[in-house]
Amino acid sequence: MLWKSIAVAASVAGVLATAPAASAAPSQVSAESWGAGNCPQGMLCIWPNWNHPPEGPTATPSLTTNSEWSGNVPAFNFYNYTSKKAEITWSYTYLGSPLSGTICVYPGGDGDLYVPMYVTKVTWQPRTC
Repeated sequence: MLWKSIAVAASVAGVLATAPAASAAPSQVSAESWGAGNCPQGMLCIWPNWNHPPEGPTATPSLTTNSEWSGNVPAFNFYNYTSKKAEITWSYTYLGSPLSGTICVYPGGDGDLYVPMYVTKVTWQPRTC
């Protein structure tokens, strides 16, 4: 069982290590995968844990914003309930190696970061989306 856990962690790290750098153009996140849950309209919400009931996440978000933001909050999944494109910058440390990247999320878009990470910045209407 320990070997299986290590193999899964290594696989996730490999995927993250090949993710585009913060300066590269991020890929579009698909829209309408699940509902907005408890994210207020006009906000981008980020939740710290996996939480995907059919209506959308219901846990308390670790971040709710509709403006430029920087800091450090735990993150796992997100929903963009605004009319603007957002670029989410994330960071993750695996076996002492820092990894980071960006995700572009369109209005009504949602997604998850596959493993718990930290969001460090939210930028609105980026040209790279």
